Amino acid sequence: MSPGALPRSAPDRLVHKTVAAAVAESLRQRILTGEFPAGMQLRQDALAEEFGISRIPIREALLQLKATGLIKIMPHRGAVVSGLSVEEVEDIFALRVQLEPELLVLSARHFSEQDFEDLHSLTEEYSAALAAKEIRRWGELNQRFHLDLLRHAERPRSLSIIAGLLQDCDRPTRLQLSASGDVARADREHREILALCQAGQIDAAADHLRSHIAYAAQSLIAIYRRALTP
Repeated sequence: MSPGALPRSAPDRLVHKTVAAAVAESLRQRILTGEFPAGMQLRQDALAEEFGISRIPIREALLQLKATGLIKIMPHRGAVVSGLSVEEVEDIFALRVQLEPELLVLSARHFSEQDFEDLHSLTEEYSAALAAKEIRRWGELNQRFHLDLLRHAERPRSLSIIAGLLQDCDRPTRLQLSASGDVARADREHREILALCQAGQIDAAADHLRSHIAYAAQSLIAIYRRALTP
């Protein structure tokens, strides 16, 4: 604190934190939907003017986004929207292919009727969002479906890792669905995985989940490589 400056009161700090959280959520959604693409610079002065607030909560919001990996703070450029390289995409999906089917085998044997009802409701919600081209919701619903499949695996550390991987590939997954037109395939495969679980064919469901993730990875990496080709 500079000499002579008055300490900020507790209510002021609370207001700044509340405003910062709201700004961070707004920016997060715009990043995840692609409105703010990878590499875009987020200027504090421009954001402060847009939101009609001081730069203090803007700075706090950017620090929150940095903690989640959605932006990077770079020398001479400030806050820049993060992007994934082809190698990072390959690594993320390789880990998902390894972890998710294994946890599904552990989880699916404990599914109750209520679990199946909830998963069926989620697939209907996902299907409706795909059909309506509500791109903003695709990532959220996809993450919920994959995590709910694994919820009874009793492997909290592994689930935490998978949740992070799903968050990391949220934007790329929506890019893959939008660019490839594979929305019908994604919807169908979710339903097939769930049907196999409900039929007690858990190993087959795990194999189908593995193929589902591997196909998404293959399709997405092809999109990335085409974008990099001069």
